[in-house]
Amino acid sequence: MPGPRERFGAIKKMAAFPCRFRLGLLLLVVLAVSPVRADWFQAGQDKMGTRIFVRLWHEDGVRAQQLLADAMAEVDRIEAAMSTYRVDSEISRVNRAAGEGWVPVSRELFDLIGQALELSSRTGGAFDITYDSLGQLYDFKRRARPSTDQVEAGLSAIDYRHVQLDADAVAIRFLHPDVRINLGGIAKGYAVESVIRRLRDAGISHALANAGGDTRVLGDRRDGPWVVGVREPDDEMQFVTKVALNDEAVSTSGDYEQFFVEDGVRYHHILNPSTGRSAGAVRSVTVIGPDATMTDGLSTSVFVMGSAAGIGLVESLPGYEVVVIDRDGEMRSTAGVRFH
Repeated sequence: MPGPRERFGAIKKMAAFPCRFRLGLLLLVVLAVSPVRADWFQAGQDKMGTRIFVRLWHEDGVRAQQLLADAMAEVDRIEAAMSTYRVDSEISRVNRAAGEGWVPVSRELFDLIGQALELSSRTGGAFDITYDSLGQLYDFKRRARPSTDQVEAGLSAIDYRHVQLDADAVAIRFLHPDVRINLGGIAKGYAVESVIRRLRDAGISHALANAGGDTRVLGDRRDGPWVVGVREPDDEMQFVTKVALNDEAVSTSGDYEQFFVEDGVRYHHILNPSTGRSAGAVRSVTVIGPDATMTDGLSTSVFVMGSAAGIGLVESLPGYEVVVIDRDGEMRSTAGVRFH
């Protein structure tokens, strides 16, 4: 999303000179050899199972590149702690041991799991990080899915109330031995929110961080709001609509991200925790709001809940809006969405 380019010189205060000509000449020399170039700078890398993209406006190219590197390092740090695909991650250690007793964890992971459990309670279990007790049996690249017997056997482990937190000890345990948690429905939003927070703390006023379906913007695009498209579920080159953002987050969950079709049934990665099978009430959910961690979790929640219940949930949360594309391709939204 290109923005305007501005180039300007930094004119330093100088002592008085006896000749106005000499002053003008020296100012021209300063402008010629010491330009400050304000521009957009960006970087993209493959992380967290998707493409991470960061873009920011800065007057110093060297400093901008350092900030971009720091942003990518922050994503690496979060992935190292929260990826279930890494056997040495903190969450993998929890999954191995928490079924047997209390496991001390970092304050960061403790707080994020706590936030996920609060969302589970608010959504009546539509959002549930224990979904991976069955979710781990799906492999969309290999077109693999659990059998009916496996689903029935594994459902008892899917219940966010199996996850207990000890705030004093900063520890976690599972009340069911087969529980396995996965923060895939909230971690990417948390990552882009963390990146933007670090950029803001570094003095940046205009930036964007994106991780697949999760985007967090800082400020505007300088020439207007940031604009994000809501894609047509069956055509990645077409948009159903576009929304305008200013210092907000937007997250989209869709059944077209990871899926395969078998015997006319669409199997995708957003599971209904109550059935252990792919949710099917809608095709796409886009949530806009002030915090990317929350928009990420809410987009998954609304996808499972369906249009009516999901829109009702978002309407109860100040500052959040939602756009839903249902199974028939019809679009519904809350009243505060700023369409572009």
